[in-house]
Amino acid sequence: MNGLDQPVSIQTNQVLRHQLKLKYPSVVNHTPYKAEHAMNTAIVYAVNKLLHEQGYPQNPLADVTAYYELKTNERNVLSLTLWNYTFAGGAHGLTVQKGLTFNTETGKAYALKDLFKPGSDYVAKLSAIIKAELKTRDIPLLVEFNGIKPDQDFYIADKSLVIYFQVYELAAYVYGFLYFPISVYAIQDIIDEDGPLGKMLS
Repeated sequence: MNGLDQPVSIQTNQVLRHQLKLKYPSVVNHTPYKAEHAMNTAIVYAVNKLLHEQGYPQNPLADVTAYYELKTNERNVLSLTLWNYTFAGGAHGLTVQKGLTFNTETGKAYALKDLFKPGSDYVAKLSAIIKAELKTRDIPLLVEFNGIKPDQDFYIADKSLVIYFQVYELAAYVYGFLYFPISVYAIQDIIDEDGPLGKMLS
C-alpha cells in the first residue's frame, strides 16, 4: 500500500504528431490499482476534451502545444493542471487550462462543491473574497463580476485553494489567467474536513 502522505509516482507521456506536441501525466506503480486506473482515465479524458474543444484535429490550422503542471502531490491529494495552447491563425493563439484534483487512495476526482461541507454557501463566501481582491488589484473587467460559478476552475497548492478564470473569462487577453489563492485558514469554517482541503489543515 501507499504509505500515508506518500506522493504518487508520475510518469510523463509524450505524443508528437503533425501540429501536435503533447505531454500529459500518468500515475504509475500505485496501489490500489483501481485508484490509479480511475485517475489516469480522468486525465486522458480531460486531455482529449481540451484538444477537441480547441479544434484539434478537426481544424487543419490548429497547431497545439499541451503540457501539465503538478500543484500538490502529498497527503493523499494529487492536484494538477493541464495546459493547452492552440494557434490557428490570427493575432495570437489561445491557452486553456483545466484543473484536476484527486483522492489518491480512491481515485475520486473532486468538483469544487466536494471541498466544502454540504449546505455551506461556498459560492457566496469565495465570491466575496475574490470580489474584494479584484477591487484591490484594480483589474479592468470585460464583464461585471457577479460571483464564481458553482463548478469554477480550481486547483490546490501550498495550503491554498486557487480559484482561477480562463483567458477572456473576466478580463482582456493581456491579463491572461486570473488566479486567486485563498488560504485554507480563511475558509476553515466551511471546509469538509474529510476532503482534500481538510487534509491541508492538519
